[in-house]
Formats: sequence, C-alpha cells, structure tokens
Amino acid sequence: MRKIIHVDMDAYYASVEQRDRPELRGRPIAVGGSAESRGVIATCSYEARVFGVRSAMATARALRLCPELAVLPPRFAVYQAESQKIREVFRRYTDHVEPLSLDEATLDVTDSAHEGGSATRIAQAIQQQIREETGLSSSAGVAPNKFLAKIASDWRKPGGLMVIRPHEVADFVRELKVGRIPGVGSKTEERLHAMQLRTCGDLQALDMTTLQAHFGSWAERLYGLCRGEDDRPVVSEWQPRQVSVERTFARDFRDLDEAMPELEAMVMELQQRIRKREVSDTIRGLSVKLRLHDFKTRSGDRAGRMLPELTAFLAELERLHAQEPKPIRLIGIGVRLEVPGEGPRRRGDPRQLGLFERP
Repeated sequence: MRKIIHVDMDAYYASVEQRDRPELRGRPIAVGGSAESRGVIATCSYEARVFGVRSAMATARALRLCPELAVLPPRFAVYQAESQKIREVFRRYTDHVEPLSLDEATLDVTDSAHEGGSATRIAQAIQQQIREETGLSSSAGVAPNKFLAKIASDWRKPGGLMVIRPHEVADFVRELKVGRIPGVGSKTEERLHAMQLRTCGDLQALDMTTLQAHFGSWAERLYGLCRGEDDRPVVSEWQPRQVSVERTFARDFRDLDEAMPELEAMVMELQQRIRKREVSDTIRGLSVKLRLHDFKTRSGDRAGRMLPELTAFLAELERLHAQEPKPIRLIGIGVRLEVPGEGPRRRGDPRQLGLFERP
C-alpha cells in the first residue's frame, strides 16, 4: 500500500504577485497577456474567480466579467525560482518527487521515516514549511494512489488538506462524479451522462464486457479508476515527448507569406530549444498547428528523423491553409520525440500534451 501526497499551490502566479505587491492583496488580479494583444489568462486570484474569471480565458472576456481586474504580465523567472524552493521542501521528506508543473507535484512517502512515517503529518509539515519559507499557500491530498491524491488536493482549496485512507476509498469513489476521472473530458462526460452514468458507483455496475463494447481499449483503465484503483508509480524523471513553439499574433495575417517573418523567427527559436535539450537525435516527426481568425484550428504532422527546416514546416502549413484560406490568428510548430523503452500508454495516464491536444 503506497502513501502518496499530491501538493498543488493555490493560484500560484497570482499568489506570488500578491505576496510581492501588498497593494494587490484582497483584489481581483490575473496573470496573463493583455487584451490588446489577444492575451489569455494564465491564472487568477480567488477574488477574481468570484466573477467567473478562469485560467485559459481570453483576457478581453475576463475584463468584461470583472472590469476591476488587474492583469499583470507573467514573471516566469520569479515563478521558477519559487518553484525550486518548494521542490527543495519536498525533497527533505522523499527522493520520490514527480513534478507535474511549476506549482504541482506528486510525492511517494511510503518509505519516509519523517513524522513517524505518517503521510498526513508529512503533508502538514510540507504545507507549513512552504508557507513559512515562501509566504505562499498550498493545498494537499493524501491517498493510497496518485489518482485519489490528485483529487483530494483539489477538494479543500485553498490551503486545505484532505486525507483518503485505504478503508475510505470504496465509499469515497462510489459518489465521485465521472467527470473527475482522468481522461474523461466534456464529450466523454456527456456520453456517460447519456448512458445514465453520473458517478463512479454507476460505472461500477457495468461489467468489463459492457465497458469494452462502449470504450474499447480504455475499458480496463476505466474499470480500475472508477473503483479507486491506480497502480502508477511516482516517476522522478520524465523525458520530453515533444518540443514546440506556438504564437498568437497581435493581428491576423492574410496568408503565410505575410506571416513569414514570424514563422522564420519561430523556426529559429524551435531549433535553439532542440539543441539546448540535446534531443535532435530522437526526432521522429514534425507537427504544425494553424488557427484561423474564426478560431477554427487545423493540425498536421509528418514523419521524419532530421531536424526540420523552415521549408518543411512551411510545406505542411501551406497544405493546411489551402483547405480553408482564411486570415491566420495563430501558428504552432514542433517536433515529436521518441522515448526509448516506453511501453504502450493507457488513456488517463499523465503525460506531456502534444502540440495540438487540449487538456
């Protein structure tokens, strides 16, 4: 039986800004791009969420919902430095730390002798040390596996701690909404609701044969998750599966010729990232994304082992744009990488999103 802790910082970027600028405390603020440059909200304070402001929302819409919203440009160097301090706190208790982002990580403390081996007390100590050393608030979840710990950390935000003990798992997941299962997006949730399946308890009533008939290869994973079962280990090191560059333009470009200066700069930036990460020998294909002025998005890819040049990306982008030659709002380019020894991936497993995928 594992002892897993999931720690999630509360409104991380916004909290850092409010900590460093006392005049912003208690005010609705957001970190993101400006409305004039078609920016989006990266994160927002809890005061802003009251107005319906959310991450990934267009800044212009966020300002319509909350005219008093203070939108600040991101300071990634600061967020990264604070993230390193937080990870140092984690490693005082275990070497088994899986960072999921700058503000989120999963810890395996099964063999940790700290705090008498109590995962609950370790989580409390971590939250207290983060607060004392960074002035930031975090939420934590403790459970027998990664799936449940992740859900638990979100249960009592902000600043809360929820513990799901092994003997409590069955009762907890029975009432859990199907939308909380990793891999269940909005469309899958609608499909489950149409089948009168709204909770994990409802899903548990279906046998494997029925699940396979409706969900194919995902059935086995779904069968386990709806029962609170998850055998994934905490992985301390991840190898990248893609390197990409994406840019939303301040104005629409009529065609790719007009966007050429931006595209050339993006290719150079991508090649620099590939060389910096020393992954050029693992390239197995290129990928492109095109978003039009009406927000329709097209994507494409092709196989290839070489470091792609401008002409390769341009050819694939021209193919996509020819299908619907409208003004261009966004371009994304990237390369797919092979990961040696990687086995088959199951739906719902954590992974780095591809260039065109929605979370």
